[in-house]
Amino acid sequence: MTYKTATTIEQHLIAQIRQATTKANRNNVTRTQAYLTFYLEHQEVHWALLAHLVSRNGGWNMSDLKGEWLPLIMDAQAIEPFFWFLERCNWLIFHDAYPQLLLYAEMKRTGTDLTKLLAPLGVSVFMQSYWQEFLESKDSARITHALIVNEQQYIEQRVVQKPFTLNRIFASFAFVAQSALSMNQVLIPYKAHPTDRRLSLIGLNVHHFPDVLYRIQVGKTLYQLLFGDRFRFEKMLSYCSRIPHTGSRADYWPHLFTPHHIPLTAEVDYQLRLDGHELLEGRPKIYSPPLQDAWADYGHDPADGVDWFRDEKWYKAVKEPASLPSIDSDSYVRSLQWIEYGVKLVSAIT
Repeated sequence: MTYKTATTIEQHLIAQIRQATTKANRNNVTRTQAYLTFYLEHQEVHWALLAHLVSRNGGWNMSDLKGEWLPLIMDAQAIEPFFWFLERCNWLIFHDAYPQLLLYAEMKRTGTDLTKLLAPLGVSVFMQSYWQEFLESKDSARITHALIVNEQQYIEQRVVQKPFTLNRIFASFAFVAQSALSMNQVLIPYKAHPTDRRLSLIGLNVHHFPDVLYRIQVGKTLYQLLFGDRFRFEKMLSYCSRIPHTGSRADYWPHLFTPHHIPLTAEVDYQLRLDGHELLEGRPKIYSPPLQDAWADYGHDPADGVDWFRDEKWYKAVKEPASLPSIDSDSYVRSLQWIEYGVKLVSAIT
């Protein structure tokens, strides 16, 4: 094979990967499914399943913006910037990470080290040595931690530290209120026992999103929650495989949430619905729309920015363990009730 022929083949592969990435990156639902499909075919790449679950949460957060509660406590003009923030982060991470996954699949298929093609795909030089190691070691935890560091750094300069984000998102009343009411959560659903009528939840409250080191800790802790207990992991994977992601919170708790909008009679203020894990008798479920009903596909600007990797200290960040406090189903119910009280209070004074 001549050098020219090899270059042509490589360029064709790069073009194929970019085309497949663009197709799958259409919206949160398509990219979330793409992560799961990849994981089921390459289960040594743990990060893909972690990304699937985090992306599910991203979709639920996007749909919340058009659901029952947030429109009652957020200024209408703030809702679209929040959607942009969530969607942009979700889109960028997929834009950077999915080509890495597809390139790995090709390396696995051919038994060839193609990591030199990461740079033409726009991937940070930080990742090249980790993928080279993974081809030999299949150390799932190490490549997962490296991807967590890389993807959080990737959105750091492109979204998180942008003046628009700092001034319009993180400094807003709505962001502060969501944090205070524990609305910024990442949840992993699973059925703890075959006879359980309802799904259990485990996850994290996320309170310091602007801090990249904290976000890395979040990713590592979620990874530990997902893969640290084999029995629970099997239940989590079963959930992902059985329940398609729609963006509605009815995906995991249909006894409290509904994807169907139910017009309510005119009321002076919001009426409480929840009694612990149950609805109050006679009260309707909480509206949580599917993503496709809440938001049209969003057209993104190109992923600008230079390679983030400038300091070798980030190699150390890959090795550091994480252990943030987790939440469970009972904690989630308590947070829902706090949100309800907050919504009722705000609706009463506006």
